[in-house]
Amino acid sequence: MTTPDPDRQPSTLTKQVLEYVPLVVFLVAYLWLRDSSFEVWGTEYGGFVVAIVLFVPLQIASAVTLRVMTGRLSRMQLATLLMVIVLGLGTVLFNDERVFKMKSTFIFGLFGVLLFIGLWRGKSWLAYVLDQALPLSHEGWMILTRRMAWFFLIFAGMNEVVWRNFSTDTYVLWDTFGQMGVMFVFLMGNYKLIDRYWVGPR
Repeated sequence: MTTPDPDRQPSTLTKQVLEYVPLVVFLVAYLWLRDSSFEVWGTEYGGFVVAIVLFVPLQIASAVTLRVMTGRLSRMQLATLLMVIVLGLGTVLFNDERVFKMKSTFIFGLFGVLLFIGLWRGKSWLAYVLDQALPLSHEGWMILTRRMAWFFLIFAGMNEVVWRNFSTDTYVLWDTFGQMGVMFVFLMGNYKLIDRYWVGPR
């Protein structure tokens, strides 16, 4: 495989557009179709399931495009894509929106457990994934990894609370914007840690 020319790497804005377009399409499709139902081969599907049918191929196309443009996908991106495909397919096959609503529970729960396994072995698997983006010292990575592991587990629990106790409308807003907001707050809360253990050029 040929490594893409760094000078031709897509901009941060381009990457963000590719990552968030599937979510925006999912939100718009759900809001448009939430009160509708569609019968396919004798089975009636609600608007949420139809929105998932639109979302999953877009997520795959986005990942493939990023792979072509950047030359790689992180293990975190690959794991997330796999979960989206499996749970999206399960949602359609079982015609049960609850399957997809558990997506973030599985994804963040898995990430949290994996990070703790790495810590138990004296390693930061978060550094293995993000080292190029955040040049931190080993001590910094271990602290950030421990915080991120707990955050992922709590995040998974938050998703369970939202989808089990609130309406589908609330869940969709949480899945598309709420999670990004919580993640942003968490990252900003660790700014001083990142700055303290930063070892790259400033």
